Amino acid sequence: MNEKQQIAMTADRLLVQIPLAEGERRSRSGILIPATAQVSKRLVWAEVVGCGPQVRNIHIGDKVLFNPEDRFEVDVQGEDYLILRERDVHAVASERIEGSTGLYL
Repeated sequence: MNEKQQIAMTADRLLVQIPLAEGERRSRSGILIPATAQVSKRLVWAEVVGCGPQVRNIHIGDKVLFNPEDRFEVDVQGEDYLILRERDVHAVASERIEGSTGLYL
């Protein structure tokens, strides 16, 4: 059985994928910080690839900010994804948002 199956999220769940470039990052002074370095209470951005029917304010393609400790990891056909609840999202970056804070990604 090698057919791809469509995934439908339930309730208020989101299926997100963290870009591969998110692992390593550089400090303002140019120091490379490896993905294995633990930074306490650092939030992470991810792209939404699936939404449950009860998700109200987030759509597929949005970038969401969340605490990486509040997640469940899943492997789908060799790709890593995360499952979040809508209430665990701290911010949304989207082209649709009006009256925003003036911050841009």
